[in-house]
Amino acid sequence: MQPNETGLATGDPRLNDEAGRQAAVDRYEIVDTLPEDQFDRITDLVRTVLRVPMSTITLIDRDRQWFKSRAGVTATETPRSIAFCDRAIRTHAPLVVEDAREHPMFRDNPLVTGEPNVVAYAGVPLRSPDGYNIGTLCAIDVERRAFSAEHIDVLGKLAAIVVDELELRRIAASDALTGLLSRRAMLQAIETTVRDGAEGGIAGSLILLDIDHFKTINDAFGHPAGDEVLRSVARSCVAEAGNDAMVGRLGGEEFALLLPRTGAPEALALSDRLRAAVSALQLDVIDARRVTISAGVSTAHHPVGSVARWLSIADALLYDAKRAGRDRSAGAILPPL
Repeated sequence: MQPNETGLATGDPRLNDEAGRQAAVDRYEIVDTLPEDQFDRITDLVRTVLRVPMSTITLIDRDRQWFKSRAGVTATETPRSIAFCDRAIRTHAPLVVEDAREHPMFRDNPLVTGEPNVVAYAGVPLRSPDGYNIGTLCAIDVERRAFSAEHIDVLGKLAAIVVDELELRRIAASDALTGLLSRRAMLQAIETTVRDGAEGGIAGSLILLDIDHFKTINDAFGHPAGDEVLRSVARSCVAEAGNDAMVGRLGGEEFALLLPRTGAPEALALSDRLRAAVSALQLDVIDARRVTISAGVSTAHHPVGSVARWLSIADALLYDAKRAGRDRSAGAILPPL
């Protein structure tokens, strides 16, 4: 593939397919998530090996560049229109700028004329398995410099590791049996809700639910039948919860529903609809035996304090429902700290 006069490669139609590229970004469900050590280790390694003051793992979203990891950079995002990385994703080759102050494409860029005073830049695209450039791994210096072939090779190898980590993260976000969010992904979603509303107001409602007497079902009909019960309950959760809710399997027969900005009456009503939907299931694999669930519904206002605090209250309410006879919901409002 040959570069054109702007230094950008041509020939691959995916480089001009913005809708497909954005869909590839969205599939990873990573934009606006919390920092993660496996990515921060990579940007730290870039700074050490290439001896640069700054390195980022950048995702190019619709109208911004967002940093999944940043070392030596204070901003969490910038407009896409000024992003060096937005130019880098338009080719499958590395983008290398030795002195942005002298480069006609970048010399008037506010990232060059002001903070963080970018001078030298090397960025390697993060290429998804289906061939779309979703962002970059980049090294940034505040002084003019040339990046050697060895430096670019290191960046390329580390960029491949970043994509591998993104793929592993995507797989880990989905529960293999039910297709719901995994425990890890569900806890991340709750953490984001807790963190994003520190100034006050309603955080939402958290429903923890458990299939009643699930061990008895497994013992009587076998684990394949138990798996089908889990899948059926998962489908009921998704059908009743609606598009705004996040639904995950925490493990075993325990599920969670996160309802952002949803008050206690609405959450309790949803819990009761869900109990009715599960109770109405007719499953041949268990000879149409009635399946029931118990639920704990905790509504929280900011500041919540921590994910552990919110979860512990919902969990206590779930066991209140079980102790009261099962096939019921117990709810409470978690006051702000």
